Amino acid sequence: MLRTPSARWLLPGMLVKRWLLLALSGTVIMFVGLLILIDVRFPQLLVWLHRNVQETSEQLGTGSEGNLILALGGVAIALLGLAISVVGIRGLVRTIACAIDPSAGRQLAHVVYSKRNLQMGPELVAIGGGTGLSTLLRGLKQFSSNVTAVVTVTDDGGSSGKLTEQFGVLPPGDIRNCLVALADAEPVMTRLLQHRFRTGDGLSGHTLGNLLIVALTDITGNFETAIKETSKVLAIRGRVIPSTLEHVRLRARMEDGSIIEGETAIASSPLKIRQMMLHPPDVSAPQEALHAIREADVIVLGPGSVFTSIIPNLLVNGIADAIHRSRALRVYVCNVMTQPGETDGFTASDHVRAIEAHCPMRLFDYVLVNTSRPSPEMLERYRRSGAEFVEPDLDRIRSMGYRTVGGDFISQTDVVRHDPHKLADAIMSLLMRKG
Repeated sequence: MLRTPSARWLLPGMLVKRWLLLALSGTVIMFVGLLILIDVRFPQLLVWLHRNVQETSEQLGTGSEGNLILALGGVAIALLGLAISVVGIRGLVRTIACAIDPSAGRQLAHVVYSKRNLQMGPELVAIGGGTGLSTLLRGLKQFSSNVTAVVTVTDDGGSSGKLTEQFGVLPPGDIRNCLVALADAEPVMTRLLQHRFRTGDGLSGHTLGNLLIVALTDITGNFETAIKETSKVLAIRGRVIPSTLEHVRLRARMEDGSIIEGETAIASSPLKIRQMMLHPPDVSAPQEALHAIREADVIVLGPGSVFTSIIPNLLVNGIADAIHRSRALRVYVCNVMTQPGETDGFTASDHVRAIEAHCPMRLFDYVLVNTSRPSPEMLERYRRSGAEFVEPDLDRIRSMGYRTVGGDFISQTDVVRHDPHKLADAIMSLLMRKG
């Protein structure tokens, strides 16, 4: 195992050895060319060198013994020259790389190796919205830089809702969260974009990241371009794509037959949801999103609000069909806790049924369900806000024709949510088993 920083340059996947070999070959060719040039222009020089080598050989000993000593000396001189060349090339590469990225320093080989490995990682597509999707992305980016987040754009509350109303842009909030989750930039930069203004006329409630996306949309004249420019600022590992570039609002048919419009109004209604719809209903997905789904090795739905983060993406023309036709590993990640006003009393299998009710075609093969119960104190805290633990009825899900993956996938801090690393490890383990 090559553990030293210098030796790490020789590890597979670094794409360095081929260039070193090419440089060495060029040096040999150059040396041969110089010998020919010297023989043509200064033939006496080679004669003089040959005569001195022969005299030295005779002084060292007769026959093969003297030749052997000289040969070893020649090898030593050649190796010394090679070592000097390697040190020079290494210093040149380090100087250039550190000028581009001063933080690399002595960890340059490690940085290059990690980035090369990530670039060769699997094609991962995550579909959803809200904090659930950004949590998943934090885990997936540790395995690949080929991550595509397909994000819902139906949020009409808070900062996103105000900016959509004032500037006519698509809601930037969920997009921003996914960009920050995939960021490879300095922590201070990600904290800066997540900063929410508490005071200030016209600024209160807005995050700097949302304002940046809106400003870039105004500058470039295109929401897609604004996302790509923000991606460059954050040096993200992957891509973030809206599930549609058209303005769309959520509608829900409730249990009493009434229609409620708007994600915020739907989530706050005491009535149970029977059917989710988009208005207008015929919006289409960007070709970039559909291509990512078709080329994916893994497609993950969730975690996130099943009615307001997962299903809205599947109602966009082309997305559900592309998932259904894909040969990728397809996984649905069920929520840990129910959501007041949306999934009251839902078990894990109820979440699966809700998706099936809106998309009868088979969209996933595996259902990943957390089976680790939060602490009684945490459960009581959530109960006071109307949320309950999602019961992991794995047998019922299996009877519906799905494979189940149960386990401890949560992180209990001040909130109960999926642990990004546990979640990503479980998904990548499934991919390895499939492969």
